[in-house]
Amino acid sequence: MSTRVAILISGGGSNMVALARSMTGDHPARPVLVLSNRPDAGGLDKARALDIPTDFVDHRPFGQDRASFDDALQARLAEAAPDLICCAGFMRILTAGFVETWTGRMLNIHPSLLPKYRGLNTHARALAAGDAEHGCTVHLVTPELDDGPILGQARVPVQDRDTAETLAARVLEMEHRLYPAVLRRFVDGETAPLCLP
Repeated sequence: MSTRVAILISGGGSNMVALARSMTGDHPARPVLVLSNRPDAGGLDKARALDIPTDFVDHRPFGQDRASFDDALQARLAEAAPDLICCAGFMRILTAGFVETWTGRMLNIHPSLLPKYRGLNTHARALAAGDAEHGCTVHLVTPELDDGPILGQARVPVQDRDTAETLAARVLEMEHRLYPAVLRRFVDGETAPLCLP
Protein backbone atom coordinates (compact mmCIF):
# COMPACT_ATOMS: atom_id res chain seq x y z
CA MET A 1 0.00 0.00 0.00
CA SER A 2 1.57 3.26 -1.12
CA THR A 3 1.87 6.28 1.17
CA ARG A 4 -0.55 8.93 -0.10
CA VAL A 5 1.06 12.37 -0.50
CA ALA A 6 -0.65 15.74 -0.93
CA ILE A 7 1.53 18.60 -2.16
CA LEU A 8 0.72 22.21 -1.27
CA ILE A 9 1.89 24.94 -3.66
CA SER A 10 1.41 28.64 -4.31
CA GLY A 11 3.36 29.25 -7.52
CA GLY A 12 5.11 27.55 -10.39
CA GLY A 13 5.46 24.21 -8.66
CA SER A 14 9.00 23.22 -9.66
CA ASN A 15 9.60 21.40 -6.36
CA MET A 16 6.19 19.74 -6.73
CA VAL A 17 7.23 18.47 -10.16
CA ALA A 18 10.51 17.12 -8.75
CA LEU A 19 8.62 15.33 -5.98
CA ALA A 20 5.94 13.96 -8.29
CA ARG A 21 8.44 12.67 -10.84
CA SER A 22 10.33 10.89 -8.07
CA MET A 23 7.23 9.03 -6.86
CA THR A 24 7.23 6.37 -9.58
CA GLY A 25 8.36 2.78 -9.98
CA ASP A 26 9.29 1.16 -6.68
CA HIS A 27 8.90 4.42 -4.72
CA PRO A 28 6.79 3.75 -1.61
CA ALA A 29 4.66 6.90 -2.08
CA ARG A 30 2.33 8.37 -4.70
CA PRO A 31 0.96 11.91 -5.15
CA VAL A 32 -2.81 12.02 -4.69
CA LEU A 33 -3.46 15.79 -4.76
CA VAL A 34 -1.78 19.06 -5.62
CA LEU A 35 -3.56 21.82 -3.72
CA SER A 36 -2.93 25.55 -4.04
CA ASN A 37 -4.06 28.71 -2.28
CA ARG A 38 -4.02 30.45 -5.66
CA PRO A 39 -6.38 29.42 -8.48
CA ASP A 40 -3.89 30.77 -11.05
CA ALA A 41 -0.81 28.97 -9.69
CA GLY A 42 1.25 27.69 -12.61
CA GLY A 43 1.98 24.48 -10.77
CA LEU A 44 -1.65 23.37 -11.10
CA ASP A 45 -1.31 23.03 -14.88
CA LYS A 46 1.97 21.15 -14.41
CA ALA A 47 0.28 18.75 -11.99
CA ARG A 48 -2.59 18.16 -14.42
CA ALA A 49 -0.03 17.38 -17.12
CA LEU A 50 1.34 14.71 -14.76
CA ASP A 51 -2.19 13.29 -14.24
CA ILE A 52 -2.28 14.34 -10.58
CA PRO A 53 -5.64 15.54 -9.20
CA THR A 54 -5.62 19.26 -8.45
CA ASP A 55 -7.69 21.76 -6.51
CA PHE A 56 -7.38 25.18 -4.90
CA VAL A 57 -8.70 27.05 -1.89
CA ASP A 58 -8.34 30.74 -2.71
CA HIS A 59 -7.08 32.46 0.45
CA ARG A 60 -8.23 35.94 -0.59
CA PRO A 61 -11.94 35.68 0.34
CA PHE A 62 -10.89 34.71 3.87
CA GLY A 63 -9.05 38.00 4.48
CA GLN A 64 -7.26 37.81 7.82
CA ASP A 65 -9.31 34.82 8.99
CA ARG A 66 -6.51 32.27 8.81
CA ALA A 67 -8.39 29.67 10.85
CA SER A 68 -11.32 29.56 8.42
CA PHE A 69 -8.95 29.26 5.46
CA ASP A 70 -7.16 26.40 7.18
CA ASP A 71 -10.50 24.71 7.89
CA ALA A 72 -11.36 24.88 4.19
CA LEU A 73 -7.92 23.54 3.31
CA GLN A 74 -8.34 20.70 5.78
CA ALA A 75 -11.77 19.83 4.35
CA ARG A 76 -10.30 19.46 0.86
CA LEU A 77 -7.40 17.40 2.15
CA ALA A 78 -9.80 15.12 3.99
CA GLU A 79 -11.46 14.27 0.67
CA ALA A 80 -8.12 13.15 -0.78
CA ALA A 81 -7.16 11.31 2.43
CA PRO A 82 -3.38 11.78 2.24
CA ASP A 83 -1.05 10.19 4.76
CA LEU A 84 1.54 12.93 4.36
CA ILE A 85 1.70 16.57 3.23
CA CYS A 86 4.64 18.13 1.41
CA CYS A 87 4.68 21.93 1.36
CA ALA A 88 6.47 22.95 -1.83
CA GLY A 89 6.53 26.72 -2.13
CA PHE A 90 3.29 27.10 -0.18
CA MET A 91 3.34 30.76 0.85
CA ARG A 92 0.81 30.77 3.67
CA ILE A 93 1.55 30.59 7.38
CA LEU A 94 -0.63 27.82 8.77
CA THR A 95 -2.34 28.02 12.14
CA ALA A 96 -1.12 25.98 15.07
CA GLY A 97 -4.35 23.99 15.03
CA PHE A 98 -3.85 22.92 11.42
CA VAL A 99 -0.20 22.06 11.97
CA GLU A 100 -0.95 20.03 15.08
CA THR A 101 -3.46 17.94 13.10
CA TRP A 102 -0.57 16.92 10.86
CA THR A 103 2.16 16.61 13.50
CA GLY A 104 4.95 14.39 12.21
CA ARG A 105 3.26 14.10 8.80
CA MET A 106 3.97 17.46 7.14
CA LEU A 107 7.28 18.36 5.46
CA ASN A 108 8.48 21.69 4.10
CA ILE A 109 11.47 22.87 2.10
CA HIS A 110 13.01 26.22 2.98
CA PRO A 111 15.70 28.10 1.00
CA SER A 112 18.29 28.53 3.73
CA LEU A 113 20.47 26.46 6.01
CA LEU A 114 18.15 26.53 8.98
CA PRO A 115 18.22 27.73 11.68
CA LYS A 116 19.66 30.64 9.66
CA TYR A 117 17.27 32.95 7.85
CA ARG A 118 13.78 31.85 8.71
CA GLY A 119 11.11 33.61 6.67
CA LEU A 120 11.57 35.49 3.40
CA ASN A 121 14.39 37.02 1.33
CA THR A 122 16.85 34.35 2.43
CA HIS A 123 19.24 34.70 -0.53
CA ALA A 124 19.65 38.46 -0.14
CA ARG A 125 20.14 38.03 3.59
CA ALA A 126 22.86 35.40 3.08
CA LEU A 127 24.68 37.73 0.67
CA ALA A 128 24.32 40.73 2.99
CA ALA A 129 25.82 38.69 5.82
CA GLY A 130 28.82 37.71 3.69
CA ASP A 131 28.14 34.01 4.10
CA ALA A 132 30.53 31.64 2.33
CA GLU A 133 27.78 29.08 1.81
CA HIS A 134 24.02 29.00 1.54
CA GLY A 135 21.56 26.23 0.80
CA CYS A 136 18.23 24.66 1.59
CA THR A 137 16.61 22.60 4.33
CA VAL A 138 13.80 20.05 4.46
CA HIS A 139 12.17 19.95 7.88
CA LEU A 140 9.08 18.75 9.67
CA VAL A 141 6.53 21.53 10.08
CA THR A 142 5.77 22.75 13.59
CA PRO A 143 3.71 25.75 14.74
CA GLU A 144 6.87 27.90 14.90
CA LEU A 145 7.85 29.29 11.49
CA ASP A 146 10.63 27.30 9.78
CA ASP A 147 11.54 25.69 13.10
CA GLY A 148 10.78 21.96 12.92
CA PRO A 149 13.24 19.06 13.16
CA ILE A 150 15.66 19.04 10.23
CA LEU A 151 15.43 16.05 7.88
CA GLY A 152 17.98 17.15 5.29
CA GLN A 153 20.17 19.99 4.06
CA ALA A 154 22.06 20.80 0.88
CA ARG A 155 24.85 23.37 0.73
CA VAL A 156 25.73 25.76 -2.10
CA PRO A 157 28.96 27.82 -2.16
CA VAL A 158 28.41 31.56 -2.46
CA GLN A 159 30.35 32.98 -5.40
CA ASP A 160 31.94 36.43 -5.55
CA ARG A 161 29.66 37.72 -8.29
CA ASP A 162 26.45 36.21 -6.95
CA THR A 163 23.25 38.21 -6.85
CA ALA A 164 20.19 37.10 -4.95
CA GLU A 165 18.83 35.80 -8.26
CA THR A 166 21.87 33.74 -9.29
CA LEU A 167 22.20 32.30 -5.81
CA ALA A 168 18.49 31.48 -5.71
CA ALA A 169 18.77 29.62 -9.03
CA ARG A 170 21.60 27.41 -7.76
CA VAL A 171 19.83 26.74 -4.47
CA LEU A 172 16.67 25.77 -6.36
CA GLU A 173 18.62 23.15 -8.32
CA MET A 174 19.68 21.62 -5.01
CA GLU A 175 16.11 21.78 -3.68
CA HIS A 176 15.04 19.61 -6.61
CA ARG A 177 17.60 16.99 -5.54
CA LEU A 178 17.19 17.24 -1.79
CA TYR A 179 13.41 17.18 -1.36
CA PRO A 180 12.78 13.95 -3.32
CA ALA A 181 15.69 12.25 -1.55
CA VAL A 182 14.40 13.23 1.89
CA LEU A 183 10.83 12.25 1.05
CA ARG A 184 11.90 8.77 -0.02
CA ARG A 185 13.90 8.28 3.17
CA PHE A 186 11.12 9.68 5.35
CA VAL A 187 8.47 7.37 3.89
CA ASP A 188 10.86 4.48 4.52
CA GLY A 189 11.06 5.54 8.19
CA GLU A 190 14.46 7.27 8.08
CA THR A 191 14.50 10.60 9.94
CA ALA A 192 18.24 11.08 10.50
CA PRO A 193 19.23 14.28 8.64
CA LEU A 194 20.48 13.78 5.10
CA CYS A 195 23.33 16.10 4.05
CA LEU A 196 24.06 16.75 0.38
CA PRO A 197 27.32 18.57 -0.45
